[in-house]
Amino acid sequence: MSNEEIEKTVRKYALQNAVFYGGKANPKAVSGKVLAEEPELRTKAKEIIPLINDIVEKVNKIPLEEQRRLLDEIDVSLSKREVKERAHGLPDLPGAVQGKVVMRFAPGPSGPLHLGHTRVAIINDEYCRRYDGTFINRIEDTNPDRIDPDAYQMIEEDLKWLGVRVDKTVVQSERFEIYYDLARELINMGKAYVCTCPMEEWRKLKEERKPCPHRDLDPSVHMELFEKMLAHWFEEEKAVVVIKTDLNHPNPAIRDYVALRIVTSTPHPRTGDKYCVYPMMNFSVAVDDHLLGLTHVIRGKDHLNNTHRQEYIFRYFGWREPWYHHYGLVSIPETILKTSIVGKGIKEGEYSGWDDVRLGTVRAMAKRGILPEAIRAYWIDCGIKDVDVEFTWDSLFAYNRDLVEKDADRLFFVWDPVPIDIYGVERLESYAPLHPEFPERGVRRQVMEGEPIRVYVVKDDLDLLLERGKVRLKDLCNLEMKDGRATYIGNDLGILKEKVRIIHWVPQNSVPGEVLMPYGCIRTGLVEPIHKNEDGKLVQFERFGFARIGQSSPKMIAYYAHP
Repeated sequence: MSNEEIEKTVRKYALQNAVFYGGKANPKAVSGKVLAEEPELRTKAKEIIPLINDIVEKVNKIPLEEQRRLLDEIDVSLSKREVKERAHGLPDLPGAVQGKVVMRFAPGPSGPLHLGHTRVAIINDEYCRRYDGTFINRIEDTNPDRIDPDAYQMIEEDLKWLGVRVDKTVVQSERFEIYYDLARELINMGKAYVCTCPMEEWRKLKEERKPCPHRDLDPSVHMELFEKMLAHWFEEEKAVVVIKTDLNHPNPAIRDYVALRIVTSTPHPRTGDKYCVYPMMNFSVAVDDHLLGLTHVIRGKDHLNNTHRQEYIFRYFGWREPWYHHYGLVSIPETILKTSIVGKGIKEGEYSGWDDVRLGTVRAMAKRGILPEAIRAYWIDCGIKDVDVEFTWDSLFAYNRDLVEKDADRLFFVWDPVPIDIYGVERLESYAPLHPEFPERGVRRQVMEGEPIRVYVVKDDLDLLLERGKVRLKDLCNLEMKDGRATYIGNDLGILKEKVRIIHWVPQNSVPGEVLMPYGCIRTGLVEPIHKNEDGKLVQFERFGFARIGQSSPKMIAYYAHP
């Protein structure tokens, strides 16, 4: 295979990949296509990868419409994306009985939901839908130091936006008396005790596989101490209820663990100072998983130790354990998720709110125009395997692009705008399609009169005209620099055979606009006149990317979604 043939093959697949993904080809994807078509090149992979990278870089500098035209010149069928039914799906749940499955999502109300939460919420929802089961939203609010009073409502709203069907909502702070009664039972059974040792001393003894002095006292002594805890007799950190496990367990984390503690410094936003003894997660979760009838529990493998701790409570009471599955951890790079950081940033004015487009919250996704169906498809395809995964924004964007590409109208947004005065013509009309694949939707008509006729283009595109001498204004006309002027030279598309670049533009009566970018900056410019009914819609700014319009006038404000 000659070098010229290799370059043609690479260019073909670079153009195809760019057209499929908003004008930006991925060199790895292109390499895969090239080597699949020409397997004999695999032995020369080290030699051709630099060539692929170079060609992809050049292709990515070409405007999307020009990429489409060049691809059609090679083979029109290459631009027709084959939509395949995804073979994704979650495995069946062991022992699941139709109509009897009960699963849960258990957020802490420290803020609204973020992308990390959506995985477990969606997976549990998918299974409950498959088996006509019951989905429980259990708000785990037993740490008053980490509660945002607004989060209860925000979590409910976020789940609704995600399309998660909640059958029952349970709030743990409303169940304290239940936890107290079961703690008493464990103490009477000799399976729990009250420890008044300094916590560091208790932890040291546990590390050494030794019991604390209180561990083997008579249950009646512990019961008396527990009632004193409930009666506000102890200060914080002066007494805890501990679940007995196996002090010789090889994993120190599984050895005796705290079930209830005293909290007096922070009033609970819902119960105030009514309670001072708060259940720890491993105790309240085990109790509620049983009492709420959980049949299957799916969570990250960072909960493996918690599962082993909770199993002791199930065994002590003789309860049937749910089926547990622990999927691999997910890392979401370059994304702000921690609610304490975001909450502080909101108070200090660094972020505009929980829906600030720089954040990884569900609300930020909605504001940007990322659809819940895209997030769902991503996590279903990710599955529940036990291998760790890294979340990739490009993959989520690909899912979203597949969903919105057909519905998003096209618009021109010119960033860093500079004027071009067009001479040699007194009237120009533009009929740009709202969507190139659906002409029946209509056109964006612009009529401009006078001489010169002024339009605005991206500064780099003006430099291109000055450098090359000719450009085509998309859906309008062809220009040539003559005697230092941008001169009208007709509207014949045949000019594209001269490899003239296509650039976009906006008329003089355009609207000032801002596009808020997820990495913090704001792109300012001009957008062609748009109707107010575009507010809230996702559009595609040609040669820029998809964005959701927040307001259309007097100034357009939009939120960038993805390329």
